[in-house]
Amino acid sequence: MNTPTNAVTTVVLTKNEAQQLPSLIENIKLFTNIILIVDSGSTDNTVEIARALGATVVYRAWTDSFAEQRNFALQHVNTPWIFYLDADERVTPELAVSIKQTVSQAPLTEAYTMERRSVIFNKELRKGAMKPDFVPRLFPTKDVTWVNKVHERPITNLPIKKLPSYLKHFTYSSWEQYWSKFNQYTTIWAENAYTNGKRTSFSSALSHSLLGFLKMGLLNGGFFEGKLGFTFTYYHAVYTFTKYIKLLELMREKGSTK
Repeated sequence: MNTPTNAVTTVVLTKNEAQQLPSLIENIKLFTNIILIVDSGSTDNTVEIARALGATVVYRAWTDSFAEQRNFALQHVNTPWIFYLDADERVTPELAVSIKQTVSQAPLTEAYTMERRSVIFNKELRKGAMKPDFVPRLFPTKDVTWVNKVHERPITNLPIKKLPSYLKHFTYSSWEQYWSKFNQYTTIWAENAYTNGKRTSFSSALSHSLLGFLKMGLLNGGFFEGKLGFTFTYYHAVYTFTKYIKLLELMREKGSTK
């Protein structure tokens, strides 16, 4: 089967995302019908739902690395363009139009970033730790690779341009979900940091935490985003402190500190 020269594959990483999939795939079909699910061992009916809705599903065991999952997808993509979307993200109709226009008209010599806005407990936060950011997600398939186990980022030699409109990131719907990700991400960060030779101390953990609290609260405006904004500014500091303390604990376990 010949692949259209303007085709784009959307890649989504999943693990027990059955509740998300119907609305997610409907959203993706605003701009492409080519959907690749990289599943890491769902125990619900994520895989069955994805296939029933027209997605291709491949399996890769979870190795504590989001970058490795994203890179694995590349060997299963046959389109000239690739777009990465998380299961809890949705494109706006305007962004969908922009993606379609870009892959049909733009040369394969540019990558694209877009604004991402966080929606937490049904409220869109515009300041602080959860203020909008920009995420590179649309690439010529042959010109991207990913690094970092958590808070992964793409590497490309192409110039990166900005697409109009934005993604909505439905980050947390419950505190249980928040603390589950908190624990997972801080552990992965600490293990990756230790493997890469990073070392720390209690005073360093404390200073990073305090600086993060002030940066997110004052410079990024989290103190002025109401109770929820203040709460996530505070938890950003706790998150920062925790990941450094976990690194310090690894150092003690492996005899890297006194």
